[in-house]
Amino acid sequence: MQNKKTKTLFLFLRLAVVAAGIVFVILWLRQNDRWQNLKAIFSQLNPLIFVAVVIIFTIAQFIVALRWWLLLRSQSIFIHLTAAIRLHFLGLFYNNVMPSSLGGDVIRAWYVTHHTEKKFEAALSVFVDRIVGLFSTLAIAVFFYTVFLIPEGKKINFTGKGEMLKKITEYKSALLTLLAAFVIIIVALSVIPATKKILKKSATKTWTLTAKISKKIKNSAVLYCSKPLSILAVFALTVFLQLMVITAFWILGKDIGILASAKYYYVFFTLTWVLGAVPISIGGAVIVEGILAYMFINFAGVEPEAALALALCQRIVWMLTSLPGAAIHLAGAHLPKDISVDYRNNIN
Repeated sequence: MQNKKTKTLFLFLRLAVVAAGIVFVILWLRQNDRWQNLKAIFSQLNPLIFVAVVIIFTIAQFIVALRWWLLLRSQSIFIHLTAAIRLHFLGLFYNNVMPSSLGGDVIRAWYVTHHTEKKFEAALSVFVDRIVGLFSTLAIAVFFYTVFLIPEGKKINFTGKGEMLKKITEYKSALLTLLAAFVIIIVALSVIPATKKILKKSATKTWTLTAKISKKIKNSAVLYCSKPLSILAVFALTVFLQLMVITAFWILGKDIGILASAKYYYVFFTLTWVLGAVPISIGGAVIVEGILAYMFINFAGVEPEAALALALCQRIVWMLTSLPGAAIHLAGAHLPKDISVDYRNNIN
């Protein structure tokens, strides 16, 4: 019951962030004819270019589903490629459209376990798939930032880190006191016969579960590491599709009058994708748009209305591409109609 209340509160806070962001943008647009400027920017957008970006982004999602499917196969989990595609689009819909406390990765992990008997390994593949995506995204951002932006003096400063360390140092004594109090309480409870039995039982269950999970993670890691070429191919495939998508948005940006070089896109888009993965709002809404517009305005010299238009275009593309996930959910196409066969030996 308490867990349900916590999830509800968390969902409410994420919705509140989105609502506050929308209200802020509306109030901002009402000043200095910004709304008219934004309408003028959208009016010059070539519909064919926008449709082309939607198609390219959709193709990229099929490639992402293929990437996940390959990771599943490396664990000897053989579900149909079409099933992986359906589950990916279902997760995409929950990520970008549904105001739910469950993210798209959780939805994918939940349903993919119903397509195989290797439930833990299947759920773990979703996590590995996300890690590969985030790592490749950061690799693109770091490369273009260090090779192109830093030499030009375009440094992105992140403040506050030093202040955080300073605060921790200031409250070091209090933190140590709390730690000591925690240890004393645990020791005291372990002495009392009634609580000692409960603690021992809990510790035994925790240790058994941890050992079981650790063994499965180790076995999965061995399988992944035994196929370095497959992992490298998955990583290269991810970098390619991300560059393809960002290049498409660069072309769209040029069409609405943004003259910034493509190198800014490769840094700013990838950074906002990573930051958008933090569950502060629904699907990163408002957070992604705000950070992306801020970066283009302050580091690429783009007009605020144009930067906002670009950010909104990305959000619209995401939502349109996610709509097939709604159809998949309503049709029940994500449910396992044919149980896959899991081989004991990994594929060669």
